[in-house]
Amino acid sequence: MMSLPCGDKRLRLDKPHVMGVLNVTPDSFSDGGQFFSHETAFRHALDMVQAGATLIDIGGESTRPGAAPVTVAEELDRVVPLVERLHREIDAVISVDTSTPDVMRESAKAGAGLINDIRALQQPGALQAAADTGLAVCLMHMQGTPATMQQKPHYQDVVQEVKDWLLARVEACVAAGIARDRLLLDPGIGFGKNDMHNLTLLRELSQLSATGLPLLVGVSRKSMIGRLLDRKVDDRLAGSLALALLAVQKGAVIMRVHDVRETVDVLTMMQFVDKPDS
Repeated sequence: MMSLPCGDKRLRLDKPHVMGVLNVTPDSFSDGGQFFSHETAFRHALDMVQAGATLIDIGGESTRPGAAPVTVAEELDRVVPLVERLHREIDAVISVDTSTPDVMRESAKAGAGLINDIRALQQPGALQAAADTGLAVCLMHMQGTPATMQQKPHYQDVVQEVKDWLLARVEACVAAGIARDRLLLDPGIGFGKNDMHNLTLLRELSQLSATGLPLLVGVSRKSMIGRLLDRKVDDRLAGSLALALLAVQKGAVIMRVHDVRETVDVLTMMQFVDKPDS
């Protein structure tokens, strides 16, 4: 049975998992400011675990286009005390959504089990920092930067290019001392892709799962859903759930979501149908 070593925990990969999004920022696209205070963020994390999340992904810096930059000190202050408290009080893998080497190191000391980096350890010092922590790492594909990624993204073959790019990052990680069995991949839906790119990646997700590495996918409340269904951010639950189910059926093992309870219910019902005796 495949499993992912995450610090002092191991995540079994024989069933899909739900990762709850915990943005401790004032300006994230969907829930910016709602959980900015330490106590509110902690309570929300408890609620998500109770609802069935097996991972909590803490982000201290918004990556939406136009977001205000955050200093390393600010990110550390937002993230590390929360990691420490959650590690002490909940039974879930604590993931840190960061590209900052100091945040990776300090979060690992505080009890994090996973580094979730939208920049795939390309920031100066990030590759070595991640290797030094010994934690699991999620590598995400992004064309451009958060500030530029949606300015006319272009691909000849989006699936092959994303796959080749991610595998190149895997090789860089292995060369830096990060074991392959500590890596998972994220195609980066909405990060430097237009709607057609996103839909193609989701349709052909099995090509990425064929790499043998576990897949994490984030589609929750994304602007693609808003454009295709003409829905505002708070009215995208149905679209998010549909895409989560489709992604898992095509090979995703971790879904990063805002609406934990509803996603858990959908994936649990899928499991009842697919594996009634499990």
